[in-house]
Amino acid sequence: MDSYPRRIVCLTEETTETLYLLGEEDRIVGISGYTVRPPQAREKPKVSAFITARYDKILELDPDLVLAFSDLQADVVSELIRLGLPVFTFNQRSVEEIFEMMETLSRIVGAPKKGELLVTRLRAELRAVRESASNFSSRPRVFFEEWKDPLISGIRWVDELVEIAGGESIFPELREKQAAGDRVVEPEDVVKRNPEVIVGSWCGRKVNKKAIASRPGWSSIAAVRNENIFEIKSAHILQPGPGALTEGLRQLHMILSHVAGASVDKKLAPVEPLDGALSTMD
Repeated sequence: MDSYPRRIVCLTEETTETLYLLGEEDRIVGISGYTVRPPQAREKPKVSAFITARYDKILELDPDLVLAFSDLQADVVSELIRLGLPVFTFNQRSVEEIFEMMETLSRIVGAPKKGELLVTRLRAELRAVRESASNFSSRPRVFFEEWKDPLISGIRWVDELVEIAGGESIFPELREKQAAGDRVVEPEDVVKRNPEVIVGSWCGRKVNKKAIASRPGWSSIAAVRNENIFEIKSAHILQPGPGALTEGLRQLHMILSHVAGASVDKKLAPVEPLDGALSTMD
């Protein structure tokens, strides 16, 4: 352990959850205040929000590595570098890049074999869901609503998970757009593409299904007519890490199975993913 980072601050949840699944949670000395997965991580000192951080608290923890995510944390990262701290910033936006993040992180902490095993395990879960979805008689059209005003379509990994779960995104051309502002859609365009399922996931807010259904002109949308409006909590799918590939994907698959009128293997029901860490692995 002494040959690798021993005191790690994680500024987003997905690296925290990955380290727990690798059995390397003892290295974590600070986390984001938005971290909810796994629940026991909440006992760690909270040192940041998403685009802000308590630099004094981080310095007090004397980390030998800070893990960050994306250009949205660029200002925080710049300040940490000016303070003399080593920072590694991930920028995963697709399912494959999530796997790459986990494998890279496992190498950073000197646990590459455990990283490979974790990724193998998660890939098997994705294959199982994809196989289950292949039994659908049809693939429901899905509008994934990442925000309500303005309307924002789902980011790339979410769109990919929709397809793995058995659906078809109604705005696939927007998935490559990293910035939320580039994925803004007009309400009338949603009406024109007529989704059969609407899945809302509003970061920090409970999805208001009645408000969605009552939008002007939306009464003609199949998802509204058939009351196929659902919520997946943002903590389960909008963090590009293990949670999205397990709990988020399973919930998507259960929703789409219901709409498609298909039965689902009970093993794929939403449960807390990957019970137990991989700490016993060589």
